[in-house]
Amino acid sequence: MSQTPDILCIGAVLWDIIGRTASHMVRGSDMPGRITRLPGGVAMNIAMATRRFGMRPALLGVIGRDAEGEELIAVCRAMGMEMRHVYRSDDLPTDRYMAVEGGNGLIAAIADAHSLEAAGARILAPLRGGDLGAADRPWRGSIALDGNLKSELLRDIAADPAFAAADLRIAPASPGKAERLHVFLGHPSAVFYVNREEAGLLCQTRFADSFSAARALHARGAARAIVTDGGNPASEASAAGLISRPPAEVLVTRVTGAGDTFMAAHMAAEARGNTPEAAMEHALNAAADYVSGDTAL
Repeated sequence: MSQTPDILCIGAVLWDIIGRTASHMVRGSDMPGRITRLPGGVAMNIAMATRRFGMRPALLGVIGRDAEGEELIAVCRAMGMEMRHVYRSDDLPTDRYMAVEGGNGLIAAIADAHSLEAAGARILAPLRGGDLGAADRPWRGSIALDGNLKSELLRDIAADPAFAAADLRIAPASPGKAERLHVFLGHPSAVFYVNREEAGLLCQTRFADSFSAARALHARGAARAIVTDGGNPASEASAAGLISRPPAEVLVTRVTGAGDTFMAAHMAAEARGNTPEAAMEHALNAAADYVSGDTAL
């Protein structure tokens, strides 16, 4: 892509290794199924989805110069991804994510994003005096920020003038990393995309539904809080008020990447000028299509 990106996706760009079976699984289960390897990571998933929805994403992350990294770069470029801002490391291996999904949902997952954490601020060089911006000429478009980044780097970003003019959209990556995002509570342009469990971790409580979770997270300092809850209604709370919409009922065939698809669809809808209600409905429909298998990876 030679045009200026519509959105920067910052964070994990890696190989997703996903084992899926239609059977119900419990600890110790050994079931027939399929194992796939595809480009993944929160930042990459969002970039792929925003491209499907008509946006021009660019990725900022780290990919090693190992064989897996060279293959990943080639596959991503073949998909039309803008990869020239990705930090290429000579000494860090390409990151990986591994998950097992059964007919009853996600069974277990391990995210090996150690290279992203080790690369640290080096992945932000294009925004800190590079092609994409600097403190005196900050990026003014949208940024999708992945909670896989280390807490210290997220804290720096929250106060960095190079990010001050951006439309900052934040995904926690997983419940285990949600609390890293506390630094963006009170940030004037931070939009939180979390599920009900992650909202509870940020607010140090448990919520019965997405409506109460979004309202509490906004009250705690989120400029906008968008909370999903699986097959239950999703909600948004902001200074403009509260909205809540139910998702379509579909047969769930996969779950990894569903939240990233929701977030990407929501951002794309808002970029087209959709109302908050219409953007929420578009995002829920896109996520439903994804988990049902009706959307190509």
